[in-house]
Amino acid sequence: MKTQDSATVPVPIAEHPSGRGLWLAALGVLIYSFTLPATVFALEGVDPYVVGVGRSAAAGVLAAVALLSVRARPPRRDQWAGLAVAVAGVVFGFPVLSTLALDHGASSAHSAVVVGLLPAATAVFGVLRAGERPSRAFWLAGTAGAACVTGFALIRGAGRVTAADLLLFAALVAAAAGYTEGGRLTRDMPGWRVISWALILAAPITVPVTGWLLATTHPRWTGHAVLGFGYVTVFSAYLGFFAWYEGLARAGIARASQTQLAQPILTLIWSGLLLAEPIDATTALAAVAVLVCVALTQRARIGRVPTTAPGARTRSGRDRFPTGP
Repeated sequence: MKTQDSATVPVPIAEHPSGRGLWLAALGVLIYSFTLPATVFALEGVDPYVVGVGRSAAAGVLAAVALLSVRARPPRRDQWAGLAVAVAGVVFGFPVLSTLALDHGASSAHSAVVVGLLPAATAVFGVLRAGERPSRAFWLAGTAGAACVTGFALIRGAGRVTAADLLLFAALVAAAAGYTEGGRLTRDMPGWRVISWALILAAPITVPVTGWLLATTHPRWTGHAVLGFGYVTVFSAYLGFFAWYEGLARAGIARASQTQLAQPILTLIWSGLLLAEPIDATTALAAVAVLVCVALTQRARIGRVPTTAPGARTRSGRDRFPTGP
C-alpha cells in the first residue's frame, strides 16, 4: 500500500535519465556554435573589450529580472566559491579572451578548431572537480575526437602557434573550468539560476567597466554590430547556459561535454554561410569523424563518486523557471 503520492515525492536530478541531459547539452552546443560568427559581426563596429565584458553586463540585466520575478533566494554560503569560478571562466575568461583572439586576426574557422579541444579540457576538469570517473573507452573516444580536431586545424594551417592561438587556448581552459563548476552547482540549483547568480556576482565589475568603455571607445552600431552583440548577449552569455548547465548536471559533465566536439564543425558551417569563409571536402570529412567520436563517447560508461550535498536539489515547483508573471 502506498503511503505517499509518487507525484509529490521530490526526485533528485541525478536520478533522471541522461537522455534528456544530452539533448539539453546539444541545444546548448547549437546556441554556442553561432557565438564566434556573431562576435565577428559585433567587432565590425564595437571594441573587443566592449564585446567581451559588455555582453555580460547586459545579460546581467536579464538575470536580475529573472531572479526578481521568482523572488529567488541567494545561493548558500558554500556555493559562492563555485559561482566565483564560473564567473572567472564563463563571464570574463572565455568571452574576453576569445574576442581578443578574433581581434588579433584569428578567423572564426581558425578559432573554432582550436576551441574544439574544449570537450577534452572539460572532461579533465570533471574528473578533478566533479568526482566523475570516465571509462577507458570514453577517454579513447574523447582523445580520438580531440585528435581529429587538432589534425583538422593542422590541415587548415592552424597548427602554427600565434598570439591568437595562445589566447584561444587560455579561453578554452577558462571555459572548461566555468562549465565544470556550473554543471556541479546545477546538481543543487537549476542551471538558469546558476548563470543568473554568476552574472549578478560579476555585475559590480562588468557594469561600470562597460559604461567606461562605451564612453571612451565610441562604438559604431551598424546593423551587423547590433545583431552580433545582441546574439552574444542574449543567447551566448545567458540563455545558452539554461540548456547547457542542465545538460551537464543531468548527463554528467564528462559525457555531456563531449557533445561539444560537434561545435567546431557547426561553427565552420555558420562561418561559411554568414561570413563567406570557405568550406571544403576536408571540413565534411572532419565533421563525420568528429560525430563518430561523439557517438562513441555516449556509449562509454561514466561513473560518478557518490556525494551528498547539503540542500540537495529536487525537482520541486520552485526549481522551475517561471512561465508566467
